[in-house]
Amino acid sequence: MTMVRQTRQRQAVIEVLRESREHPDAAWIHSRVRELLPSVSLGTVYRTLDALVRDGVVVTIERAGQATRYDYKRAGEDHHHAVCRSCGAIFDVEAGMLPTLPAAALPPGFQVTDVRLEFMGICPECAAQGEAAG
Repeated sequence: MTMVRQTRQRQAVIEVLRESREHPDAAWIHSRVRELLPSVSLGTVYRTLDALVRDGVVVTIERAGQATRYDYKRAGEDHHHAVCRSCGAIFDVEAGMLPTLPAAALPPGFQVTDVRLEFMGICPECAAQGEAAG
């Protein structure tokens, strides 16, 4: 993994992502970074996010027809995501709570470098609203 050059803009984007547990999109990140660096452009934030994703510092959560969301990879906090198909809310799922995949399920000699698992469904709030309407 190569480390991106640490500019003030990149450090600000990392700081905003570290403090957020909301899985924000680039526009939200840009608005928060502008509080720290008023002249930073949205293009700079996108380029910074792309570099951080390439570097493995940030992961993307993508849904067709929706803005890409970003999640900072905190050391020692491996997690996956549960995504509500109704409201789009994203929840963290602690990786340690899930069973591991048996090595026999993978092709012989396959070396796992990263795991990204997403659970798709309906969150409790949307389910409750559906029950009330039904």
